[in-house]
Amino acid sequence: MNLNPSSIQIRVLIVDDEPEIGEFLNEFLIDQGYEVFYADNGTDALEFVRRARPHIILLDVKMAEMDGLEILKQITQYDAGAGVIMVTASKDENTGRQALKSGAVDYITKPIDFNYLKTSLELKLSAMLS
Repeated sequence: MNLNPSSIQIRVLIVDDEPEIGEFLNEFLIDQGYEVFYADNGTDALEFVRRARPHIILLDVKMAEMDGLEILKQITQYDAGAGVIMVTASKDENTGRQALKSGAVDYITKPIDFNYLKTSLELKLSAMLS
């Protein structure tokens, strides 16, 4: 299935305050053919969402400046169709449930299973493009 047709450049925003995680995700996503952007804090992420409306947002839950769940709430108020995938080191099921209730389309724990991430991205994009 070709989820990235030449007429559509899929924009993915990575939001994580750990640069090494952002770099791993960036490399993986570029290899998959996505146009990738990075923000290391909630303020920059929200500004980018308003300006560029990414198709997918990979959003860390725990960040210093602004909690990922708060960013998620603001993103979904602005763009209810945004495909937000929460990424976290926490194995707390309550946080995962809260993220899904607040509008996230998936919840992925670190260390990231890139096969799972690829499948999650494909499912979101196939729903979006159909």
